[in-house]
Amino acid sequence: MTISSLTLSEQGSGAPPDILEGDMYPFINIGSLHIGTFGLLLWLAAVCATVVLHKNFIRNGVDADALTIVAVVTLSGVFGAKAWHELQNPRELVLAWRQIMLPGWHHPLGIIFGFLRWFQAGFAWFGGLLAGVAMLIYQGHLARPNGLRGLRAGLRLMDFAAPAAAIGYGVGRIGCLTSGDGDYGINTTLPWGVHMAWNALVPTNPPDALVQPTPVYELLFSLAIGWWLWKQASKPRPLGFLTGEYLVLSGIGRFLVEFVRINPKLYFGHTMSNAQLAALGTIVVGALLMFATRNNEAIVSTPLPKKVQASPAEA
Repeated sequence: MTISSLTLSEQGSGAPPDILEGDMYPFINIGSLHIGTFGLLLWLAAVCATVVLHKNFIRNGVDADALTIVAVVTLSGVFGAKAWHELQNPRELVLAWRQIMLPGWHHPLGIIFGFLRWFQAGFAWFGGLLAGVAMLIYQGHLARPNGLRGLRAGLRLMDFAAPAAAIGYGVGRIGCLTSGDGDYGINTTLPWGVHMAWNALVPTNPPDALVQPTPVYELLFSLAIGWWLWKQASKPRPLGFLTGEYLVLSGIGRFLVEFVRINPKLYFGHTMSNAQLAALGTIVVGALLMFATRNNEAIVSTPLPKKVQASPAEA
């Protein structure tokens, strides 16, 4: 088994290999099998989120299938993130689909592979958040945690999912770093800066530059948020309040990290990126939700009996 990280020196550029070797690993090669690390980390993020959500269900007396909930929410988030990113530039979306359809319907494999290449990069965090929240509310309606119904059930499930979402998001971000999809930071001289290999989807400028590993920052911040929310969820909290905390904290993290990201600054005199504007909206919505739910009832629950505490894999 090998992990591929091509370098410019392998292409005969003549440049010194010590400054061009990539720190990204887009594929794990097992013989002729090439496993994309972005997809692998996305899977690992879903596993981590499932475990956290399952443990939260157990300690709060909820007999629901965490694996199914995480699976459908993850898929919704991925498609929502892709849709939000692509709809920001409809012209490029049309051009991309024309390129995908070039092989023609008589060559379906060519179309499929073209679609998969297009789908492997270009995701917007805010679109994924919106789609994930909508699906969580729907899943709450189906699961009826602690006997709740309707919107109250959706809020309860979102509260349970907040620690899982924070940790899952952080783990998934590392896939962005390994695949080199352009989520890294600006050039830096910091000792923990990384090189991105020549075949990164969004190459660095210049190619041998050290850049800030912003996905690592997001992982650390997300783990801290996840720990905080997990501790808060161990005691009765007003219904929906924990979800507001998650939105505020995650929005703050996303807003701050954008200052050292390569995303273009488009607003307020080219000082703020599209993601920062979305993060500010998330913070505002979270703060309003915390204010609106501060007097809600706090659901007191008891852990599930041991006989029904099946693991996600056994469920």
